Amino acid sequence: MSGQIFIGVIAPSVIARRIQKVIKGFPTFTLVLQVSEDMSDVVTLTKELADKVDVLLFSSYEVYKLVKNHIDFEVPAHYIPLKASGLYSALYRLMRKHTEVKGISVDTLSVRDVSHVLSEVEEEIAVIPVQEERVFQTTSQILKRHQQYFIEGKSQGALTGSKEIAEDLERLGVPNQWITPTEQDIINAMERALLSCKKRQNKDSQIVMGRIRIVPCFEEKCELDGHRIQKKKSFIRQLIRDYSAALEAHLMSVGEDEFLLVTTRGIFERVSEGYKSIPLLQSLKDDMELSLSVGVGFGLSAKDAGNHAWIALRQSMQFGSNQCFIVREDKSVVGPVEMSNPLIYSLSVTDSILLLKAEKTGMTAAYLGKMLAQIKRSERITYTAQEIADILGVTIRSAHRILLQCLDAGLIQIVGEEKLASKGRPRQIYSFHFIEDYLSGKG
Repeated sequence: MSGQIFIGVIAPSVIARRIQKVIKGFPTFTLVLQVSEDMSDVVTLTKELADKVDVLLFSSYEVYKLVKNHIDFEVPAHYIPLKASGLYSALYRLMRKHTEVKGISVDTLSVRDVSHVLSEVEEEIAVIPVQEERVFQTTSQILKRHQQYFIEGKSQGALTGSKEIAEDLERLGVPNQWITPTEQDIINAMERALLSCKKRQNKDSQIVMGRIRIVPCFEEKCELDGHRIQKKKSFIRQLIRDYSAALEAHLMSVGEDEFLLVTTRGIFERVSEGYKSIPLLQSLKDDMELSLSVGVGFGLSAKDAGNHAWIALRQSMQFGSNQCFIVREDKSVVGPVEMSNPLIYSLSVTDSILLLKAEKTGMTAAYLGKMLAQIKRSERITYTAQEIADILGVTIRSAHRILLQCLDAGLIQIVGEEKLASKGRPRQIYSFHFIEDYLSGKG
């Protein structure tokens, strides 16, 4: 995908699964994953990846150090550091298996970190470090000291940051737990990897245009009082000016109720926390009379950024009140941004047979793109009508119409019912097998 940053990751399967989950929150990254359970493979795997990616991420310092001793990195390289947060589950598992623990030997993490966690869970256990400076000790030396402390009775178990050491300790009969990084540890490492990448640094200065439109409520229950609405609009305009200042943006009015702002991609991604939140929309979340639609466009030129901002604004207005969509330079769409894990989909589905099938049911290319993205992300092909309405950003009535036409065309099937806790008719569950067949063929 044009403009994407390719991140090469080498990790054992346990950590690889967490990375695959976390990376969904980093739409700029394209993951190139090598799963390896054996440290003897990592140097070879890194050499294979190095020419294909923009940045490397290793599952631990131990693996990073091993590779660094054999290869001069030509791209930024990072590792996932172990923090105290991963200790809690490791300690819990160790003490569940071995109740009489008076001392534990520890590598990778500091005595201070381990002691702090033990005090928080109110456990009086001696912490015995097996390494003063990890740089100067080999894996075999660390393993030997863990075993020595256990034989001498100083420790009744070991905590290690190395999968290889954990497996060797198991063979030696030494109770142990492998401390693995948490999802937050992985997020922190990925954020550092993102900031270090040269392509990232170039993209930080890329022009971003945003279009913000104040939208009145048109529902019958919404009684518009002219004076009150003008006061609210004045308040919203100030919110927009404050948001523009936070983005260090140039702001201009392009109509009574519409604004255009120009900023840079680096600032926008920092303020939006990587497309996770638009603070401006939160301010109007509960307002029943006025809302905002926000469209943000990225482009390799000011013209492209402006055109993409228009497209994104239309997507926001179709989806509902207080929404923001982003159209990137490759025309992929991110949104709605206020969702905890926004969809990323293409504006242009080009498969002619798939498009023909969808158009016969009233499903546009944009709707089809959203469904493809949703099914790929969730790895689920069954949905209720309400879920389809939420995904496509349409009314429940429109969703039912599309589903009926899909059923008539034989593209989907009813595969069950969802019983409600409250009174009411069960919701039918539909299987989008035609999209699953398409994705299987592509894979």
